[in-house]
Amino acid sequence: MVCIQKREFIMLSFDHKFLPVIAGRNFFNKYEMKTLRILILSLVLAFSASVIKAQGPVPNITDYRLDFTVVDIKGDSIKLSSLKGKVFMLDFWASWCGPCRYSNKHLVKMYNKYKDKGFEILSVSLDEQKNDWKKAASKDKITWMSAIDPGGWDAMAATKWQVDAIPASFLINKNGDVVAINLEKDDLEKKIKELLGL
Repeated sequence: MVCIQKREFIMLSFDHKFLPVIAGRNFFNKYEMKTLRILILSLVLAFSASVIKAQGPVPNITDYRLDFTVVDIKGDSIKLSSLKGKVFMLDFWASWCGPCRYSNKHLVKMYNKYKDKGFEILSVSLDEQKNDWKKAASKDKITWMSAIDPGGWDAMAATKWQVDAIPASFLINKNGDVVAINLEKDDLEKKIKELLGL
């Protein structure tokens, strides 16, 4: 489930209750719906992988077209390219995004497990109100680098990274190269361990 950019913020989810009714029955039964979800997810992941390969050079955080500066909770500036040399995740989220808040629970566990081994996270909130961002960051127990780039979908960082759905995460190696996008929990941990040499 993701939050996607539209004229309004809407939640994208697959639920058989919202599919057309044909001949007095739902178009898909629960089993067919589960199969459809798996098929769609597989296609999305396959497409994402092929797009990354087809884009040519691997994106690097030192590229001026991707670099940005945001302000963290303490009021300090964080320049993305300054994180080169670290294994870290760039995570776009917002307080109003349910899937983002759910994802934060897993990120807290991942961060606490690997922070002493060199793993970092930079979360960039697309909230337009600082108070909403600060309250959500506190409630979700975010202790890593957390910043806001006010402006919602039109925020500089989100625009540079072409973020049109959240949560959106980019795993970045010590050279500053983007090595993975939107990994699920188990795949993310495996890749983090690989990048940290564990």
